[in-house]
Amino acid sequence: MRIDVLGSVRARRADGTPVELGGPRHREVLARLVAADGRMVPTATLVDDLWAEDPPPRAVGALRTFVGALRRALEPDRPPRTPPRLLVTEGPGYALRPPRADVDAHRFEDALARARHDPAAAPDLTAALADWRGPAYADLPDRPWARRERDRLEELRLDGIELRARLLLDTPPDAGQEARLSSLAAELGAHVDEHPWREAAWALLARALHRSGRQADALAALRRARTLLGERLGLDPGAELQRLEADILTGTAPHGQPPAAWSLPGGRLGPRTTVDLARTLSLAGGDALLHARRDRLAAVHAAERTGDPLLTARVIAAYDVPALWSRADDAAQSRAVVEAAERTLAALGPDAPDPLTARLLATVAVESRTADQTPDRLRRAGRAARRAETLARQLGDPALLAFALNGVFLQSFDRPGLAPERDRTGAEILDLATRHDLPHFAVLGRLVRLQSASALGDLETAAEHARAAERLAATTEAPLVGVLTTWFRARAAAEHSTRPGGPTAAEAAARYRHADTALRTAGMPGLRRGLLPLALLGLRLLHERPAPVDPRLDWGPHLPWARPHLLLAQGRRTEAAEALTALPDPPPDHLQEALWCLTAHAAARLADPATATRAAEALHPARTEHAGAASGLLTLGPVARYLAEARSCAGS
Repeated sequence: MRIDVLGSVRARRADGTPVELGGPRHREVLARLVAADGRMVPTATLVDDLWAEDPPPRAVGALRTFVGALRRALEPDRPPRTPPRLLVTEGPGYALRPPRADVDAHRFEDALARARHDPAAAPDLTAALADWRGPAYADLPDRPWARRERDRLEELRLDGIELRARLLLDTPPDAGQEARLSSLAAELGAHVDEHPWREAAWALLARALHRSGRQADALAALRRARTLLGERLGLDPGAELQRLEADILTGTAPHGQPPAAWSLPGGRLGPRTTVDLARTLSLAGGDALLHARRDRLAAVHAAERTGDPLLTARVIAAYDVPALWSRADDAAQSRAVVEAAERTLAALGPDAPDPLTARLLATVAVESRTADQTPDRLRRAGRAARRAETLARQLGDPALLAFALNGVFLQSFDRPGLAPERDRTGAEILDLATRHDLPHFAVLGRLVRLQSASALGDLETAAEHARAAERLAATTEAPLVGVLTTWFRARAAAEHSTRPGGPTAAEAAARYRHADTALRTAGMPGLRRGLLPLALLGLRLLHERPAPVDPRLDWGPHLPWARPHLLLAQGRRTEAAEALTALPDPPPDHLQEALWCLTAHAAARLADPATATRAAEALHPARTEHAGAASGLLTLGPVARYLAEARSCAGS
């Protein structure tokens, strides 16, 4: 049996005949288990990943049906009542465990890993690259898990193409060299056309052309790289590209073995420049932001492969992009950056330079977004934030201190009611940025203070910060600011809709929908998913109306706390009570007060004193704040209203 995901998802028998897997859901279950690489995937995770929106009532039963059909397709000769060998039940979920050589993605990853350490494995890498039939998981819906895995494998494919080229260029001359180099030059030419910002690829192309005796073409390729980088991005080529051009011009570039720096797969040619580019593009939003994060992680991995922890530290530290939201746009990607930073800190040891240590610690704090972390990870991130701040103050580096304070801000959501503390942090960031000409951190300081004023119900002060942030954005090319201030004005309209002479509830809802349209292309899925439904639910609660039950609304991570209200709106009181009983504590993030207030309101409506007591205890420190308004994007009204409901229900 062979399973292929590098392209459309399919399975084939040993003789090449196709296996009938069933419908799209069957293939999606199989693909999700392939992506887990032999690890058990809990049933609840599979249901969430298959039904990104509200799963059907019988989702678990449907999943079992898909698994049963896949087992029959993958092991048609398995005798009745014999345990399956490939798709197994384990604990609360399922795992797929075929031999690694039987899955094209695993075969490719293994070939790439071998080739990184053994040049003799180049033929296996060539064969594995030939298995790619298109983007990984090409025929699956664009689910978050599939998108993450597709991006990860695509980055590995690009690394593999460049590593294979390096290995071929390092091969001693032989009788077939001319044809091999001509073919390689053509392949690399197509590669740089598709990925023009990968400096390692340009260097490999120039080397292939030079070794073919085409010095003029090699120089033309390097000058084309210079033009692309300079005219479109305002960047100079990296030092190694410049050295290669000089060596070809003077006739000193070798035709045989390359200098060590050239031969690093995606290594020293890229991370000196790639992270700077990613940092620049990240501020543009949209696809540029998504690509910037991907390129930044690729540069970190490339630097780690050099075995030089100081280089890796500099690469990680170079991406000091301000961050505002407590939920990552790609939690797995952020986790990978945090783990790389922690590995680098350990490798550097206690003698590491304090500035690099502080930046690595601040990176851990910034990337450990509170909504996505375990309690242990949050404690570690909190310690990293405090230590980074201490080091930055001792060093007297304003830019470093601003970045460290960004980490302090993002780690200040460990409990409700901390808006005043966050406002003090935002004020210091703004002061530092204003005095030391750090415009992007000035924007961050304004937005932090906007959020804090919004949380405290001071809409006038929040509006002043919004206008100031917009003025800064006009000079710093930060288009995402306008997206966030559009949401803030929708939040203000929602609150004003309860006052005489204010907008109607329908007009406020239209403001929210308009803001959501602007956010759709901003490149911030961690912010957008579930935000509009939560805002509309808050608006309805302000007007004492039932929850919106439009099936097209994607509640995202907020669904558990919305579910009791949705069920109540449908008259399903018993199910609503069960959903309320199953509610966990909200994650410690910008929206924790909103989710606690939803818990309190549902507990009061369903007469659940135990849950009401739990909600009241959590909300007491935030009693002077507005629910959800710490985001600066939406509001459910004063926390005090929900706290009173909870206390009344609890009998306290």
